[in-house]
Amino acid sequence: MAIIKKTEIKGMDLKTIEKKIEELKRELMKINAKKSAGASPENSGKIKEIKRTVARLLTKKRESMSAESVKETVEVLPKPKEAKKKA
Repeated sequence: MAIIKKTEIKGMDLKTIEKKIEELKRELMKINAKKSAGASPENSGKIKEIKRTVARLLTKKRESMSAESVKETVEVLPKPKEAKKKA
């Protein structure tokens, strides 16, 4: 799997981000299993890149989730009442 660029991450929605996180975690498990079995990894730098990409995706996921909760909070808050003028 190719490493995802930051610009590609910005354009993703939550469902896509969650799918990519699962794919990358599975790939990381496979690489770590090979490593623990004694086989040398094909590309040792790939482990580091996968971990970084997962971290970036999780950060983006949390940012978009917090942005949605802020929108919900703003919509729920009642509008302030206008001050009554004395005649």
